[in-house]
Amino acid sequence: VQLQASGGGLVQAGDSPRLSCAASGGTFSNYAVGWFRQFPGEARDFVAAISWGGGGTIYEDSVRGRFTISRDNAKNTVYLQMNSLKPEDTAVYYCAAGPNYGVTGYDYDYWGQGTQVTVSS
Repeated sequence: VQLQASGGGLVQAGDSPRLSCAASGGTFSNYAVGWFRQFPGEARDFVAAISWGGGGTIYEDSVRGRFTISRDNAKNTVYLQMNSLKPEDTAVYYCAAGPNYGVTGYDYDYWGQGTQVTVSS
């Protein structure tokens, strides 16, 4: 499975961009998908995950209520709607797919290349 993340860029605090993760090369509905982010000099942190059919979602505490993960299996795409962005949300955002619906990197086998989100105050 190949993953392509997009939708990042330079935004202002309070903006509401949407990240996309497009998959190819596999049966997308067989995979749970997670979003992670990496701050400079740190390891990747879990942000959100969605189950295979989209019926289950998990959020990291700091984004719950601001970010929404969703998927369209017909389009082989997972989205991360980010609302009320803050400067501390600035990071490289990665999407990942795997058989396990979890909150650690070990739950996912396939990773996209990452998309930079920079939030200016």
